[in-house]
Amino acid sequence: MAHIRGRLLATLQGAVRTFDRAVGWHRVGIALSVGIVAIAVAILYRILQGVEFDKVAAALRRTDARDIALAALCAAGAYLTLTGYDLFALRTIRRPDVPCRIAALASFTSFSIGHNLGGAVVTAGAIRYRIYSAWGLSLIDVAKICFVTGLTFWLGNAFVLGIALALEPEAASAVDQLPPSANRAMAFVLLIAICCYIAWVWQKPRRIGMNNWQVTLPGGPNTLVQISIGVLDLTFCALAMYVLLPDHPPVGVVAVLVIFILATLLGFASYAPSGLGIFDAAMIVALHQFPKEEMLASLLVFRLIYYIIPFSLALLVIGSRELLLNIAGPRASAPARCAKSDKPR
Repeated sequence: MAHIRGRLLATLQGAVRTFDRAVGWHRVGIALSVGIVAIAVAILYRILQGVEFDKVAAALRRTDARDIALAALCAAGAYLTLTGYDLFALRTIRRPDVPCRIAALASFTSFSIGHNLGGAVVTAGAIRYRIYSAWGLSLIDVAKICFVTGLTFWLGNAFVLGIALALEPEAASAVDQLPPSANRAMAFVLLIAICCYIAWVWQKPRRIGMNNWQVTLPGGPNTLVQISIGVLDLTFCALAMYVLLPDHPPVGVVAVLVIFILATLLGFASYAPSGLGIFDAAMIVALHQFPKEEMLASLLVFRLIYYIIPFSLALLVIGSRELLLNIAGPRASAPARCAKSDKPR
């Protein structure tokens, strides 16, 4: 039996290598992203054809200031939770000496700028390295931080999506076009996979990677903390969107949570900056019970609160930091130059 399993594994590995040489997994990813963008653009174009933009403007004017303020508070809560991503990652790689304010700076600026410009893996990683290198972290350390924060994000998403799909499988059908029974089955698969992962890391320390790039995965109790951070972040984001939706007809918060997560994941899969167009098309299609003009108004306010304002603040913060560092550099080196000039010749 072991011999048969070994042959099957060797055959599978050979097939994977052959496919990688002939086609390449990166090409599959590019094709998938292009396909998602093309479909979303076509859907969005069809949606916008019948939209009356004066009604969108009217819907924007009717938006309650209290709803905007509450959405802004939820967005602030989400960005505050991002600090937990980096603090958790720093402790995972055994660098708890990095102050909380530095973790907050790195998480806020890397997320805000990275996801708005696109190519978040490279952009956010570069910003984190620029900030953390001043505290003695190497490029490998920053890569580990990016890995752990990404794991936190995906574990939180998978857990919330699993629970929400189990409770509201019909809401997901509007996005993925699958029957509710398939969505509920997907929910149980996700939750079972998470439980298996927790049990796996609970037994003993698990390490991944090789040579200098090795990460010890958080153990069982810490993984529960990790999932909680991701869940809190995602809940704040979804609530920011929920409070901006039209009041009528009423829609459940769990249904919005399911739709929001799926729309967000489609945006990530497309690699479009901040999921622009893809996220919006998925939300409008899934929440078809609302007039399109009112949905567009809600999405515009959400993008302003969650993407544009934080992006502008992040650029201001990171730009000010670089300016101060450049000013401090010459001043710091000035005493050294003076000391050299005072030496007898």
